[in-house]
Amino acid sequence: MKDKKKHNSPGKKQAVTEMFNGIAPRYDFLNHLLSLGIDKGWRKKLVKMAGENNPNRILDIACGTGDLSIALAKLNPKMITGLDIAVNMLEIGKEKVNRLQLSGLISFVHGDSEKLPFSDGSFNLTTAAFGVRNFENLDKGLSEMNRVLNKGGRVLILEFSRVDRLPWKWLFNFYFRFILPTIGRIVSGHNSAYTYLPESVGQFPSGLEFLERLEKAGFEKTSSITLTGGVASIYSGFKK
Repeated sequence: MKDKKKHNSPGKKQAVTEMFNGIAPRYDFLNHLLSLGIDKGWRKKLVKMAGENNPNRILDIACGTGDLSIALAKLNPKMITGLDIAVNMLEIGKEKVNRLQLSGLISFVHGDSEKLPFSDGSFNLTTAAFGVRNFENLDKGLSEMNRVLNKGGRVLILEFSRVDRLPWKWLFNFYFRFILPTIGRIVSGHNSAYTYLPESVGQFPSGLEFLERLEKAGFEKTSSITLTGGVASIYSGFKK
């Protein structure tokens, strides 16, 4: 007899969608609290790197509540499109953009990162901050990011990394496995969201493994930089 619970359990995509819709109201507060505000500096670094290529059509994938989309506005592009699968996150993003009077520049689209609703070559920069780790099919999502770029377009991905260097490794693992889930659960009221975070980081192919996946998806001149002792990395590549 088949295990009905296993058969009926949601796939990663559905589970991630439900989770982020559930924590949306406290997402920004928890992001900045749990990272001690360091995440803002990480985004600034990505934006600085993005400015090297003067992008004018930007797609911010798995944009959440729009923090990176808003940060990219300082580059003065013609348009920024943020896409996310969680409707509740996008609603908060729209409120923030309206409050900052950026609605003429930044628009949001509800969609699947692995089935982007855009034509080939629509953008010259695709970005993602802490989003690709949540893809159900990583290779498909990266290939879609490549598809919607024009030739020579750039991808920049900010993501958590597995920390191997001591003593950062000890501190990072203790904080991620014990402190962060407890605070996240109390503040968000969601039992599993901040337990999922360290688990997903541990399973993610960071470093050279991820650069290989970018190359497999059709990117060249790939590189990465580590941030804050290796807690996070920014990955870069260009469409062939």
